[in-house]
Amino acid sequence: MIDTRRLRTLRAVADHGTVTAAAAALHLTPSAVSQQLVALEHEVGHRLFTRDGRGVHLTAVGKIMVGHANEVLAQLERAEAEVAAYTTGEAGEVTVACFATAISAALSPAIAVLRTTAPGLHVRVLDAEGDHSLAMLLDGEADLAVTVEYRGAPDAADRRLSRLPLYAEPFDLVLPHDHPAAESATLVSLAAETWIGPYPGNPVHDVITFACQQAGFTPNLAHCSDDFRAVVALVGAGVGVALVPRLALRDMALPGVAVRHTPGPERRVFAAVRRGAESHPLLRPLLSALRAVADSLGTE
Repeated sequence: MIDTRRLRTLRAVADHGTVTAAAAALHLTPSAVSQQLVALEHEVGHRLFTRDGRGVHLTAVGKIMVGHANEVLAQLERAEAEVAAYTTGEAGEVTVACFATAISAALSPAIAVLRTTAPGLHVRVLDAEGDHSLAMLLDGEADLAVTVEYRGAPDAADRRLSRLPLYAEPFDLVLPHDHPAAESATLVSLAAETWIGPYPGNPVHDVITFACQQAGFTPNLAHCSDDFRAVVALVGAGVGVALVPRLALRDMALPGVAVRHTPGPERRVFAAVRRGAESHPLLRPLLSALRAVADSLGTE
């Protein structure tokens, strides 16, 4: 009989690529993770990993087992959801990993709605960029992630996740108000400018870089901040130009800057839960509230 706890460990090691990283995500010691893997290999009767320096790689049998682990763990999520629905399902806590702009624009309004429609539901919020929130979801640190499409993200066919599209958010050009191109700026016209944007690794950094490359140049990102208020403040100080998600600019003081809508990139925002958990009675009202708020955002 295969122990489902070991299947969770198997998937964590496959996701993170090292025993040490998987152990940290699972709040176990590396030794405990290694022991679980050895025990699982004994249960299966085949090697599941090969070691390469500090990392590990799935064998052919290991890949087969990860596929089955995804199915088994999704079914367990469904079982928990059905049991919760059989009981009251009216009260409990849901942990959401969500990036800052979406906390302000979508998650906070959804929580406000739930105070009336689902008063027994307590939402715990963790501020996490899109590339971190899905890992937190898969590792069990969050029950729901609000994130964005980004390079290297699990795609819509990933069998570990169930996704709900929320909204597509355009980016706007932000320039010093006295910039010569403030009235007619395009990406191409700003190719030689100094740029301000998030650090590499932030999904928005990839969006901006790709958009500029599509326009025929690589941006000179000389100033970096993951805080869009700081980015706009630096633009206002005259040190560069920026592409900023439109909702990040909403209700923001914009002294000394000009904002221009321009054909260009957008980021697609979605909610995700572990597959099988989408019918959980504590997640259903939250997903419904997020969908309703997203429909009302008007990002165009």
